[in-house]
Amino acid sequence: MSKAAGTKLSHPIFSEPTFNEETKTADPAGFLTPHPGDKEIYEEVSADLKKKVVPFDKSRLADDKHLGLADIYGRHGAEVLGRIKAAKKIIFHVIGDSGATVTGKKYRNELSVADQVTLDCSTSNEANQPSFAYHLGDIVYDFGEKQYYYDQFYEPFRDYPLPIFAIPGNHDSFITPEIASADEPLKTFARNFCSPEVVITPEARSLHRTAMMQPGVYFTLDAPFVRIIGLFSNALEGPGVISSQPDQKKKWPAVPDFQLGYLEAQLKQIKADKYQGAVIIAVHHPPFTYSPPPHGQGVAGGHGCSSDMLREIDTICAKTGVYPHAFLSAHAHNYQRFTRTIEFGNEEFDVPFVVCGDGGHNVNPIVRGNKGQPAVEPHPGTSVEYLEKDPAVKVKELLLEKYEDHNYGYLRITVDARLLRIGFYQVGVNSLAQSRFDCVTVELKTHQMVAN
Repeated sequence: MSKAAGTKLSHPIFSEPTFNEETKTADPAGFLTPHPGDKEIYEEVSADLKKKVVPFDKSRLADDKHLGLADIYGRHGAEVLGRIKAAKKIIFHVIGDSGATVTGKKYRNELSVADQVTLDCSTSNEANQPSFAYHLGDIVYDFGEKQYYYDQFYEPFRDYPLPIFAIPGNHDSFITPEIASADEPLKTFARNFCSPEVVITPEARSLHRTAMMQPGVYFTLDAPFVRIIGLFSNALEGPGVISSQPDQKKKWPAVPDFQLGYLEAQLKQIKADKYQGAVIIAVHHPPFTYSPPPHGQGVAGGHGCSSDMLREIDTICAKTGVYPHAFLSAHAHNYQRFTRTIEFGNEEFDVPFVVCGDGGHNVNPIVRGNKGQPAVEPHPGTSVEYLEKDPAVKVKELLLEKYEDHNYGYLRITVDARLLRIGFYQVGVNSLAQSRFDCVTVELKTHQMVAN
């Protein structure tokens, strides 16, 4: 399903990775390839969105191996790592659900997010330069069709000068009726993000960004100060699925169980290495999204929690004795930050669960009115322990700390030898500092939140 090897490409193999255009151009006014819109295709496949999963190939790397940031930069890798080590920290961007909707007005939202992360690269001083971007999925709407990659990915990020890693979202992997086998979305994703060679794919057209060389649709990025374990949560509108049997009933037999052994091997390696950096798990479908309490006023504004998926992850974390410092996800088209306080190995950990799914596609309210009654929005710091469903670790508290459901934005993450800082930035504000809406800081050694 996801192998890029053997795909016939219309462009030559390059000797070095390329990330942006030499000459900057103005933002496009609309799609180069007309988009038919969402309504008709959703009506046709609405039932399948809840029950149709996709198989995928095992990663090209062994379960306990990593993709090194330096490898993606080619001959410039040592220089990039040297700059990061000299700055004594690494900075990177995180975006989710950036793919544009059909109207020109909404296309501007995606372009604005892409423009602002690009601006950050050019305006930051040397010590504060980002080193890459990480996409949390739903790169191309509606369902990852190859003809929309240029408009929704390559063109918006044409001037972004850094590598863009990605895990597939449900829209990047769902198979619509009558699509040719060669054009299945996960194959197109793999061609553009999991290439075994340095190439320009047909989807990039006249632009020069080369395909990423990730080893698969799930992988671990190893960079100075941080390891990001990216999991593929498959093609359902919900919930997220990382194995065939999250409920022990073999409910999703088409989904291979590769990622369970892979996650265990990665966490065991972290323990064996006595790794001191930040450990982040990234997955498209969020473990937690807000919904009103039972008998509360209003209904959930969008996508729900993936409790079974989180239970599988937590079980493996408990087995290995390693818990991540943070979870990152998208899918819900807004920003939400939860603090989950758990007891782990006789210690108390504060774990941020961050949803950043407002990269340009659409923004959904966190809660909607119901039966003619207005919605009652939650206050920052609201307890939402009712969202926990039979957790595999001891949970002491779950709080919705902060949310933003009106504006678009992205994460700017900084990690040094002591701290992990996750900041959420809104678009459309002149100064980067002024646009920061939220920030959380975690001490790596203690897994405790500290003042920003």
